[in-house]
Amino acid sequence: MFDTQEIRTHAPADVSTSGAIALPTAAPQPMHILDRLNAVFKHRRLAGTASLLVVTAMMVQTYSAIPVYEAWARVQIQDERTTQVGTLNANDPAFWQESGPYYQTQYSILQSRGLARRVVRKLDLANSPLFNGSAPKPRDPLSLARQARAATSAWVRSLVAKPEPAPAVAPAPDESSQEAGLIGAFLGGLAIRPEPNSRLVKVVYSHSDPRFAALAANTLADEYAQQNIDMRLQNTEKTLQWLSEELKRQEQQLAQSETALTEYREKNNALSLEDRQNIVVSRLNQLNDKVTTSRNDRLSKEAIYHQLRGADPASDGVDNFPVVGTNSGVVEAKNALTTLIAQKAAFAGRYGPEHPRMVEIGDQIENAKRRLVAERTKVLESIKNDYAAAVAQERSFSAQLEDQKSASMDLDRKGGDYKLLQRKADSDRQVYQSLLSQQKELAVVANSRANNVQVLDRADVPTLPISPNPRRDWITAILAGLAVAFGLAFGIEYLDDTVKTPEDITRRLKLALLGLVPAVRGERVPVLTETVPHDFGEAFRSLRTSLVFTSGAQSTRIIAVTSSQPLEGKTTTACNLAMALAFGGSRVLLIDADMRRPGLHKTIGLENATGLSHLLVGQARVRDAVQRTSEPNLVVITAGRTPPNPSELLASERMNNFLANLATGPFDWVIIDTPPVLAVTDAVILATKVSGVVFVVGSEMTRRVHAERALETLQTGRPRSIGVVLNRVDFDRNKYYYSRYYGYQYKSYYGQAQGAA
Repeated sequence: MFDTQEIRTHAPADVSTSGAIALPTAAPQPMHILDRLNAVFKHRRLAGTASLLVVTAMMVQTYSAIPVYEAWARVQIQDERTTQVGTLNANDPAFWQESGPYYQTQYSILQSRGLARRVVRKLDLANSPLFNGSAPKPRDPLSLARQARAATSAWVRSLVAKPEPAPAVAPAPDESSQEAGLIGAFLGGLAIRPEPNSRLVKVVYSHSDPRFAALAANTLADEYAQQNIDMRLQNTEKTLQWLSEELKRQEQQLAQSETALTEYREKNNALSLEDRQNIVVSRLNQLNDKVTTSRNDRLSKEAIYHQLRGADPASDGVDNFPVVGTNSGVVEAKNALTTLIAQKAAFAGRYGPEHPRMVEIGDQIENAKRRLVAERTKVLESIKNDYAAAVAQERSFSAQLEDQKSASMDLDRKGGDYKLLQRKADSDRQVYQSLLSQQKELAVVANSRANNVQVLDRADVPTLPISPNPRRDWITAILAGLAVAFGLAFGIEYLDDTVKTPEDITRRLKLALLGLVPAVRGERVPVLTETVPHDFGEAFRSLRTSLVFTSGAQSTRIIAVTSSQPLEGKTTTACNLAMALAFGGSRVLLIDADMRRPGLHKTIGLENATGLSHLLVGQARVRDAVQRTSEPNLVVITAGRTPPNPSELLASERMNNFLANLATGPFDWVIIDTPPVLAVTDAVILATKVSGVVFVVGSEMTRRVHAERALETLQTGRPRSIGVVLNRVDFDRNKYYYSRYYGYQYKSYYGQAQGAA
């Protein structure tokens, strides 16, 4: 028993409260994979429910889905150069040049709206019972579920009411809205699957009716082959049309020349002038030959120029023209590209796509392709330049011919006129014959029905659906459910920024952990003087031990107990800590310094008529404020009446003298319950006057940012030391972590509940 008469509220004779509680810092535990699994265990109910919902939804979708059948036809696509008349053959090295862009273009054509339009019109899909779903639908027990799902989906879509996205390719002007919809629906079931390392491609079509799936695949393959011929003929017809127009113009010019020559001969009897113009004739013959040659050369180059005008040097189709395909630079560039592609294929078996060798050979291939395009561009530019030079040369020779004609006219006007008309007629006749010959050659090409596209395998009617696949869908649903469960648990754990573990204390708050207080379920505040779970009592005995061994050697140790915010358990912690110290034989004074919202007297079951506020304003003496408890070693000073200025009272000289006297008084420990740090400044004021501060943190309750902010505020008062108590720890919910962290489990060792020690 101790005498409270010794406590004074006036200044003592030079009493020091030096000495600080040195608190060890626990080493953070390494992260373990089971820590992640513990997050799933903590949220197992929510995660399990989410996983079950995902699996249920996916399997309802599976068993309510309409079976889908897949049919395919195999098509062979040869390089277009190999089927051109009079161009490359298999013995030509250019035959085997890489044609990647050409095949990519063909794959795009296979999925184009234009080709789909041909199929839609050929099959008359607007009236097709197979395509429009008028085929008999299976009846099964899940039909009601499918109808409910469809109705729900329609209702959700009506609520969202988002406009349908525009198609990637706009419908053609001649397409009706119905036909545009049919084309889009038809393309929805189409897939193109090129077979690796070959010139074969599968035209795959999926549909709920197996007969239509096979019909669609076969029709698309046939229409693609026919469209390929039509496009080639269309290009040839354009060139023939230009030649026909040029022939008509040249034919008219030839007729005019011959008519003029005939009329002149008849009128001037020009045949008798020949002997007098032998010299002039010789010169004129030479010039006329040059004009004719240059004109033929110009027309020939003009025909080539018109054929290649606007040609894309990046397209392999330009190589079908001999002037491009046989160019040495183009052939060399193709050979280099082929060699690089072969090297890449060889490397592919040994290296991954991100390997430096593969990246390097890929860059070399791209450079080789650019070089090939550059060589083709050079050839196209040379054709253009040659045509311009031919035009200039023709004009030059024509001008010389006109000059010679003037000279000839000086000698013999009549003879000159006659020869001029005759040579002009001969020249026009030669040009006409040259154009006619080119037209006949091109007509042979147009009449050729060779096609570089062939349908090798036609689609058969499938007998088994490709979806739904219950076995695969069960696996997918289970994996998806697990992914959702783990993702949800990890997401909640990641977004939860509350202090949960001792590692949060040592790693984030960078403070020593004095102890863990387990959560006690029930409406009553757990107090050690009553029956409480033994692990709860053991936690405060362990906290008492931590304070005893780290408190220093001063006579009386004054400890302030605070928290960042209300309801984190600071008052309960202060009460039970004081009781645990008293149970250990120490003389303990418990003070309620939370004069704004006092609650300590309710926890212990005392009156609050006279307390700390009365002492600090001089309205009571210590003997009047001190209340005894059922534990002989523990006395309590409650908060008293709520004053208008609690902070000023706690910062007053009377409070300083009171604490100084306590430091030399009859008590071994003074435990002060203070207000929360973030609520008011009272705790900061008291932190400068005590031996140490016990900072209470609610497990899975106190946000880290609030705890950090509270500690920053508390540090402004420069307390001598701060230790943390992690309160309301749910050991059952975090069973794995705390058993690993401490090497034991409270309840498994002490039992569920025993009386207080």
